[in-house]
Parts: sequence; structure tokens; C-alpha cells
Amino acid sequence: MAATTHTVTNQPPPLVGYDVFTADRALVEAVERHLPTGLREEAREELSSLGTTAGSAQAQSWGALANEFPPRLRTHDRYGNRVDEVEFHPAWHRLLGHAVTSGLTSAWGRPGGHVRRAAGFLVWSQTEAGHGCPLSMTHAAVPALRTDPELAAVWEPKLTSKVYEGEELLPPTAKAGVLFGMGMTEKQGGSDVRANTTAAKPLDAAGEYVLTGHKWFCSAPMSDGFLVLAQAPGGLTCFLVPRVLEDGTRNVFRIQRLKDKLGNRSNASAEVEFDGTWARRVGEEGRGVRTIIEMVAATRLDCVLGSAALMRQAVAQAVHHTAYRSAFGGPLIDKPLMRNVLADLALESEAATVLGMRLAAAYDAVESGAPAAGGGSAESERALLRLAVPTAKYWVTKRCTPTVAEALECLGGNGYVEESGMPRLLRESPLNSIWEGSGNVQALDVLRALQREPGALDAFLREVGQARGADHRLDAAVKGLLTELADLDGIEARARRLVERMALVLQGSLLVRWAPPEVADAFCASRLGGDRGAAFGTLPHTLDLRAVVERARP
Repeated sequence: MAATTHTVTNQPPPLVGYDVFTADRALVEAVERHLPTGLREEAREELSSLGTTAGSAQAQSWGALANEFPPRLRTHDRYGNRVDEVEFHPAWHRLLGHAVTSGLTSAWGRPGGHVRRAAGFLVWSQTEAGHGCPLSMTHAAVPALRTDPELAAVWEPKLTSKVYEGEELLPPTAKAGVLFGMGMTEKQGGSDVRANTTAAKPLDAAGEYVLTGHKWFCSAPMSDGFLVLAQAPGGLTCFLVPRVLEDGTRNVFRIQRLKDKLGNRSNASAEVEFDGTWARRVGEEGRGVRTIIEMVAATRLDCVLGSAALMRQAVAQAVHHTAYRSAFGGPLIDKPLMRNVLADLALESEAATVLGMRLAAAYDAVESGAPAAGGGSAESERALLRLAVPTAKYWVTKRCTPTVAEALECLGGNGYVEESGMPRLLRESPLNSIWEGSGNVQALDVLRALQREPGALDAFLREVGQARGADHRLDAAVKGLLTELADLDGIEARARRLVERMALVLQGSLLVRWAPPEVADAFCASRLGGDRGAAFGTLPHTLDLRAVVERARP
């Protein structure tokens, strides 16, 4: 007989069995806005299918299992032979396999490919974030390899393939689809990759080298290939390091240990040693940073999208919980103070989504030569990306942790319990701010672009200027930004302040142009007009907060 004291009441049902894509109005509108008419129906169908799977109980269990049973390193087999393999739970392979077959490594050369892939990445990352690492590296390797047409001809079809062959170590010629990782940072340098000491010695065959050294962080160590930086005779150079050579023998790739990370538990991040490791040069000697920079830019955009996904899922959980949980005489969602908190969180989430999707559209414009929605020429879009990507990466990833933490609090003690899924989101939330260059690196990169590439600022100001006159608070914020830009005294110490303002006026411009009036009004009042406190839930009470919350409700 069940104890009457254990009757469960006033608990929300799990947020499951829904379409993650169609439930996100801001994302649906962005896809409609940025895709040509002829592609919209097909994209809606594929994204809705992906969203339905992402919202299923099965996919959510995959995400939980992949983190509950993290990867394990096997350095040797039972006989003492060095194998350097990482074993993953089957749930990891189900997540990664579904992502690959859904086209999340296939954007380059596909009509509307970057918008479609970005939307899919944002949707699917809400199931589990860790497996986004190999997806991102594989996607981003394409522009780096294109600097060498011979290499691109071999590898690009496999990188963009929708075939997932697992992570069995086989020669790349034996696989229809491959995954890529990246190894740039070292113990002594971190983000200062020019301090790398890994040495590359040329072999007799053109473009072939052997590497000796270490990598402090090597992502996705069971991938089929890696782009790494090493010191060649001509300076810092980019190399392709395959795990398995063409004759079927394993390359020297010694995994010393896996990192024990705060979050991102499902994903393996390794320390690796090269000792006579065969490598193929990518690009010219001494031009390693320039060769790999487009890969870095693409992964930085994925950091924006990944943070937007974490924020969206956290906000969806908070709104869902408060819609079903009653306290003090009614549903929490109807309480004015809780509504203020939820609306504030929803603004942060929507601003991140709209910005990330606008940048994905710019990538499509650059590749196709056709203007993006509300954008300019391909060259103008390229210039916009140069400045807007590090700006967005700095700000959106910085906003992720406080957003997720506040959303967790909306669930109260229930949100602090592992079964809610919120602690996993919180542990994951600082990651994207650190990977691919932390906050200071992004801010300094923005300064570098401002100083060396004036066309980038012109493109940025043209983008922001498309909303001129639509909101007086936005106009005032743009004027203040121009004043900041005109004063170069102590610019490095002010870099974070400057980049924050740039991100906010860019988000404000996009929302004023494309979001419902209640969303744009609340964003401009709070983020640009200064009418809010230091914590979430301090928006002006005169705003239409109910409409903002309902828009965010899954």
C-alpha cells in the first residue's frame, strides 16, 4: 500500500515530448528570415524532425547517460602494447551519430548551409553539449584545409559527409565520413600559441614533416585527423596529423591523460605527445596562424551558438516549471516578480539567438555571394564577421553563466538537484567563454580588427545603422559607442567595456528590426537605456513582460 504522505502533487511534468525547434519562436523566425524562399519548407521539415528527436525522452536520456558515464582512457592493451584509445558510452555515439546524419557537419557549399546547420546545432546542443566539440571541430576544419586544394579534395567530402562511422581507428580512405579535432595550446603558452615549442622537422617528400612535442589541450582525441600548430624552420606552421596512416599503421599519438573538467564531462579533452609523428603541412611555413584563423572564427561562432543553446534550454525549463508550479495562491508564472525574472532571462536568450543566426547568415552570404537578409555584399559580410564574431563570442558566452544560474534558481531546490538537468547546464555554462580564446583574447582581437581593418568597423556600423531612428535609446547608445571609439587613450584597459557596448548595440539593432515590439522595447530600456538593476528580474514594471514570457514558453 502506498503511503498517503508520499502522494506527489504540485510538481511540473517533465519538459519532454515536444519539438525543440518549433517551440523556439525566435529561432523559427530567424530561419525564415535568413533562408531564401525556396529553401524554407525543406529546412523547416528537417529542423522540426531534429527538434522532435531532441525533445524526446530517449534523446534526453542519451545526454544524461553520456555525462554519467564519461570517457575512459586506455593507454595499453592487455599485452602491454600502446593503443592510446578512448572509450565512450554508447549514448555518446548515438548523440554524435544523429548529429552527423542530420547535417551538423555539413554547411560548406550547401545552399543556406550555415543558417540551417547553425539552427540545427542550436537545437541539438540542447540535448547534450559535450559532443558539440567534435561536431564543431569537424565543421570548422574545412576553411583551413581549403588553403591546400589537394588536401581539401581528399578530406572535405569526408568532413561534410552525413555518414557516421563511429570512432574506430581506420585509414581515412576506408571511411566515408570522418571527424576532426584540433591541438594548438601548450603548457607554457596557452592562448599565446606563438610560444609553442612543438618542433616540425621536414622530410624528403614535399609537405611532409615529423613532429616532436606536446599539446596541453587536444580536443576529441579519437578523431580521424587533427589540425595542429608547430614550429617549422620557417616559423609557426599549421599541420594535418592523421590518427591512422594510409598504410593502416597508427600514427604516433600518445594520449597522456584526459582532463578532469568542471563540466563537459561526456567529451574527452586530452594531453597528447608527439614523438616522430607524421604530419602534412597545411598552407605555407610560418603562416600557421593565418592558415588556421578561419577555423578559429568558425569555432568561435559555434561557441556563441552553444551558449545560446544552453541559455534557451535553461529558460525553457524555467518557464515550463513556473507555468505548472503553484505557490502563494497561484501559478508562479503569473506572479509579477517571477514574471519579471523570466522576461529578463528570455530577453538574454533571444538576443543571443538572433545574433548567432545573423552571423551564420553572413557566412552563407560570403560563400554564395548573395546578400544576407538585411546585409550587404559578400565582401561587406566578410568584414562584418571579422569584427562581429569576436564581439559576439565575448559577450554571449559571458552572459551564459549568470543566465543559467538564475534560471536554475527559478526551480528552487529542485533545480539544484542533478535529476533536473539544471546542474549539468550550469557546469557547462562557463566553457564557451574559455574555449577558442577567453574574454581578454576576444576583446584584444576586436581591438586588433579596429586598428588594422577599418572596413570591419564600417561594416559593423552599417549593420547597426539599419535601425537608426527606430528607438531613441538605441540611437543614444550608438552615439556613446562612437564617442568611445574616437578616444584611443588607454584603449586596451577599456577593451572589455568597449566590446560589451558593441555587442549590446548590435543585439539592440537586430531586435529593433526583427523582434516583436515588446521584446525590442524591453531590451532597449534595460540593456541600452540603463533602466534595470544589477540582477535579473529588475526590468521596468511598465513593460509588457507577460508577452515576453509567453513568447519564450515552450
